[in-house]
Amino acid sequence: MFRPCIDLHQGKVKQIVGSTLSDDPSTLRTNFVSERPGSWFAELYKRDGVRGAHVIMLGKGNETAAQQTLAAYRGGLQIGGGISVDNARTWLDAGASHVIVTSWLFPDGQLSWDKLKALTDTIGKERLVVDLSCKQFGDGYMVMTDRWQKPSGFRIEKEGLTKLAACCDEFLVHAVDVEGMCKGVDLDLIRMLAECSPIPVTYAGGARSIEDLETVTRVGGGKVDLTIGSALDIFGGTGVKYADAVAFNKKVSAT
Repeated sequence: MFRPCIDLHQGKVKQIVGSTLSDDPSTLRTNFVSERPGSWFAELYKRDGVRGAHVIMLGKGNETAAQQTLAAYRGGLQIGGGISVDNARTWLDAGASHVIVTSWLFPDGQLSWDKLKALTDTIGKERLVVDLSCKQFGDGYMVMTDRWQKPSGFRIEKEGLTKLAACCDEFLVHAVDVEGMCKGVDLDLIRMLAECSPIPVTYAGGARSIEDLETVTRVGGGKVDLTIGSALDIFGGTGVKYADAVAFNKKVSAT
């Protein structure tokens, strides 16, 4: 299934090559900057019944835009970026269906089960998405933190995913090596996620065509959804028409 996204950077909707996001602004590679606010995209997704889009706040200065975006589609969007136990409930009250958490769970590069328990005790596992965006190291994949700049010690493996799945509702996994490049999806990672994850996964990274959506749906066995960002026409792309992605979802839902 297709899931859209809304990435907010400096209060604007952008499509960015994720691995270039750092403290040095000169390294940033931006594929698209929208003249429309996040709320416009939220209203579009609401109109078409597309649920589960992730709204990601890329750095500071995005709170107001995120609040307006969530308000436009209450209960239909997930929110991530700077989420912790201190603010998770606030974002759910603002209209998010789920909060997405990553770096806060990995202090010093190690997964903190104490922090995870505190968060699930506060909001419930059914409102939590754990971001396991990862990069390939050798023949495996390791979760990246701190804007995908630092490798953690957590690998994408069945044992770890099974244990994590008891504490959250979904996983969000960006393939850092191909995110924002429109060069094709990482099928090895998608196969691994389908085989190892006992809960739904949204994969993002490299999607460039409606054929990629068909392939991910097939290879993922219906367990892995696909986010399409830079390739979408609504984000300035030429590879995928948003209307075609919505039509694909309706077709799959009807079968």
